Amino acid sequence: MVRAGLNAERLTRAGAELADEVGFAQVTVSALARRFDVKVASLYSHVQNSHDLMTRIALLALEELADRAAEALAGRAGKDALTALANVYRDYAREHPGRYEAARFPLDPQTAADSAGGRHSRLTRALLRGYDLEEPDRTHAVRLLGSVFHGYVSLELSGAFSHSEPDSDESWARTLDALDALLRGWPPAA
Repeated sequence: MVRAGLNAERLTRAGAELADEVGFAQVTVSALARRFDVKVASLYSHVQNSHDLMTRIALLALEELADRAAEALAGRAGKDALTALANVYRDYAREHPGRYEAARFPLDPQTAADSAGGRHSRLTRALLRGYDLEEPDRTHAVRLLGSVFHGYVSLELSGAFSHSEPDSDESWARTLDALDALLRGWPPAA
């Protein structure tokens, strides 16, 4: 018998909450079954397995991040847009560490193509229009921004910046200043 009220969307959201509490790697169908006090088998009519559940959580996280990014970027350009986008990732990671980790979960090519991941790239490319970059430099810049945002946030979440001065917030602001300066004065290809 299927437990009333359980469906793939509810399980995905509960899995995302669990990821934020215990870490994305700890999210399994078994852990979710314990949360709902049901047998594991009763969840398999809604999700195929733990990988399917993790994929669903990743897609949810990508969608949430893209929605936040689109809202933050609306009407902004240049450094204001850069800062807004960077802060979306940092704030989301702080609020939802498990979901943030899920957003980097490897997806198969078709699922990735159908996900909100493409929106992230388009939003970043839209931000870069304010910096007058042509291809392939625009793609290089998209990769640079993603690397810096995700690298900084991952190190910060792990506590890597909590042992010394200056404060991480100050370093974050200076990092964004440096990125803005780099994008405005992008070096020509060798």
